[in-house]
Amino acid sequence: MTNNEDKLKKIISHSKEYGFVFQSSEIYDGLSAVYDYAQNGVELKKNIRNHWWKAMVQMNENIVGIDSAIFMHPTIWKASGHVDAFNDPMIDNKDSKKRYRADVLVEDYIAKIEGKINKEVAKAAKRFGEAFNKEEFLNTNPRVIANREKMKAISKRLYGSLENNNLDDVKALIEELGIACPVSGSKNWTEVKQFNLMFATQMGSTSEGANEIYLRPETAQGIFVNYLNVQKTGRMKIPFGIAQTGKAFRNEIVARQFIFRMREFEQMELQFFVRPGEEKKWYEYWKAERMKWHLSLGMNKEDYRFHDHEKLAHYANAATDIEFDFPMGFKELEGIHSRTDFDLKAHEEHTGKKLRYFDPELNESYVPYVVETSIGLDRMFLAIMSTAYNEEKLEDGSERVVLNLPPALAPYKAAILPLMKKDGLPEKAREIMAELQENFMCQYEEKDAIGKRYRRQDAIGTPFCITIDHDSLEDNMVTIRDRDTMKQERVAVADLRQIIDAKIRNKA
Repeated sequence: MTNNEDKLKKIISHSKEYGFVFQSSEIYDGLSAVYDYAQNGVELKKNIRNHWWKAMVQMNENIVGIDSAIFMHPTIWKASGHVDAFNDPMIDNKDSKKRYRADVLVEDYIAKIEGKINKEVAKAAKRFGEAFNKEEFLNTNPRVIANREKMKAISKRLYGSLENNNLDDVKALIEELGIACPVSGSKNWTEVKQFNLMFATQMGSTSEGANEIYLRPETAQGIFVNYLNVQKTGRMKIPFGIAQTGKAFRNEIVARQFIFRMREFEQMELQFFVRPGEEKKWYEYWKAERMKWHLSLGMNKEDYRFHDHEKLAHYANAATDIEFDFPMGFKELEGIHSRTDFDLKAHEEHTGKKLRYFDPELNESYVPYVVETSIGLDRMFLAIMSTAYNEEKLEDGSERVVLNLPPALAPYKAAILPLMKKDGLPEKAREIMAELQENFMCQYEEKDAIGKRYRRQDAIGTPFCITIDHDSLEDNMVTIRDRDTMKQERVAVADLRQIIDAKIRNKA
């Protein structure tokens, strides 16, 4: 899928045409990097969220959920390091007047080198056919080895300079690599500066008496400041977890690539509290569990990879990203971090309150260590759309666009379609709809020819179309059509619920 800009454009246009995602405030010419989820998108998004919640909270006795407020005491963000350290390196092009993240410019350059390696691999695979050994080729081809070394050297220098806040060297690196502004092609750059990503606002009745507070840039701190409340009221024993889904806000320098990088987005996070010294074991456990969850959705294994951090955040002693092969290449989808006891200790220091756990087995109190899993719901939505979107050429020469969504995530599970708008067919169809609606999201449609209606349902990813014809009135049987195979069969109305349920349970 890598670097398929064309596919991203198709997904964006499909999302609008079929009611998945709209540009926010579109009738006012839109608001940059802010999107609204439309009638089908909101269902898909809710289903992804519920599927995550079920896997994390419902299926784990020692994990509970909370929903903390978006507004929080401003000192929380001081304690967490966000006020002082939540910055991105920013650079402007003097000719185009466009602003960029300096690290992303370099990362895009590295991605181009990776693109060259992928081309070499594809060429060799074509040349050698079945005898091709990818691993051996990557380790022996001189051009590939040279490009890999180059990528490594650039990464090391970039992250080393950022770690040491050496912004002059980041600019020097951009100049040495000859990186040009993607808009103007100019290499006339300003100095690199740090830019804080938090949105500040006022709370209070008058501007003089108002407190400056922030829209939360992440959902994790809402969990940490509630750690003790949850532990005591839930009588939780270590190891235990607190999960949360919710909105976060970042004033991104360059927000782009559709819903991949937005200023208002949704996170699904788990903070898992463990004994000090056991964090690495749980870090490995959650790496495996989270990858298992992604693959349980029927996603392609080759579209995923782990990317260990070279530059660790100030709070982490181990960190990795689950990267997904989006249409614009491999990018971060989920982060798994061993956060040590940084957060709870910082809140202890700033509040003077003890955030400890008394461990009856060890007969001692300690500040727990934390392993975090954090996934962007909007990015997961894009990953699923990227995998599901398919253009198929059919045997009769015609084409269809189909969203092969995991059935459990599809906005509608069944479309109820009377063959005609007369002869009692709509009434029978409404009867079936009322029965199925109790358990599944269903859509009723009677306009247009049946073939056209099938195509529309394929395009929004509905797993089943149920057609009611004249025979249905006599034998109480209907025609059920499978979205993926397009096969049709006659089944009893009484069996519909079981058939749909089996499909949903099977695939996600």
